[in-house]
Amino acid sequence: MATNHRQRAEAPPRASATAINLRHLRALSAVAAAGSVAGAAERLYRVSSAVTRSIAELEGALGVPLFERRARGMLPTSQGQLVLARAQRIEREFDEARAHLLARGGAGSAASVRSAFASILNGRRLAVFASLVEKRHMGAVARSFGITQPGISAALKDLEDRLGVALVERTTRGLVATPAGEIVALSFRRVLAELRHIGPDIAAAEGTLHGSVTVGALPLGRTHVLPRAIASLLQRHPALRVVTVESPYESLAAGLRSGDVDFILGALRPAADVPDLLQEALFEDRLSVIARPGHPLAGRRRSLSFATLRRATWVLPRHGAPSRELLNRAFAEARQPAPVPAVETGDLAVLRGLLLDTDMLTAISAHQLRHELREQSLIVLDVILDSTLREIGLAQRAGAIPSPGAKTLMDEIRVVVAGSDEFQVRQLTRS
Repeated sequence: MATNHRQRAEAPPRASATAINLRHLRALSAVAAAGSVAGAAERLYRVSSAVTRSIAELEGALGVPLFERRARGMLPTSQGQLVLARAQRIEREFDEARAHLLARGGAGSAASVRSAFASILNGRRLAVFASLVEKRHMGAVARSFGITQPGISAALKDLEDRLGVALVERTTRGLVATPAGEIVALSFRRVLAELRHIGPDIAAAEGTLHGSVTVGALPLGRTHVLPRAIASLLQRHPALRVVTVESPYESLAAGLRSGDVDFILGALRPAADVPDLLQEALFEDRLSVIARPGHPLAGRRRSLSFATLRRATWVLPRHGAPSRELLNRAFAEARQPAPVPAVETGDLAVLRGLLLDTDMLTAISAHQLRHELREQSLIVLDVILDSTLREIGLAQRAGAIPSPGAKTLMDEIRVVVAGSDEFQVRQLTRS
């Protein structure tokens, strides 16, 4: 425990994501590109003393030198290179948002949109607007950030005026983002993610992992793989914090695209359906038909037929869930109608209770009930559902730079899978 406290205490104080000055990051990029303060000042249309002050204040906020001052110019330090990578990604995010706003029409000129984003001085305004789109209630956002509603209204109007387009509409259901507002909110969330990673990037270069990792946890990874990987990670890096989000895939993918989720662990989707995501298959899995040991269909010497299975009483996920669709496909390929469940649930505790106490069947990955199967309080029936085979792995946003903590946790997950004989390990594939 002493080590944990010491690690946390020794971490140098650094500016929070919302406090980092975006103008300072623009100055950093300009100095790195020009190789000098004078050259950066020309690019930014600012005086040299202002650029010098921006770099000094950014170094003070982050607690590290960002440039080596040489007679021939200024070169980024190793820490400066880390911050520069995030600063450049932030610039690209704003550029993409500007292009999308102009392409959809209604926004001002390219220069006015660029000016609007350049006027945002720190991540706090980004966070306020992103929260406004999420919560859709100005009072709730004002309380959350400790500011007044008139202050939020004024900042919102200023941004809308500069962009030349409405970002939210007031309706009976509260504030609703316009299409332009959705574009801006997504861009702001991605920029906030880059800002959040700056401090952990620097700390990792100094030998300490800290910060927060947010994992989108689909059912197949929650029971065994993710808990073991998290336990191993925190044993070696106690200053890290891990947050798991258990939601449907579509919600997790939206969080991944916005930067709110670092990566997803679970069943992969067809590459054509998610061209903006980078997927890595770790192992293959198929559905198993599971029941209690005393079930009437247990102990059959021959493989069970689909006709026999169809007549059983089932508890299954709700219609549209991936495992339900896979089971339906398996029955269709066997030229049998899909079973109509007596109970539909996505809750593992409810499912477990029904299987233990009744003669119901379910079709689920055996990994999700591994403890019950090991204890033999539940068993796998003799039926092979080959057509339900699917790849399980990691999904990230294409082009994103994971935080050091997220990268290390993904490495731990790979180690857990490779070191276990419970998985059909695949050669790593990317799509």
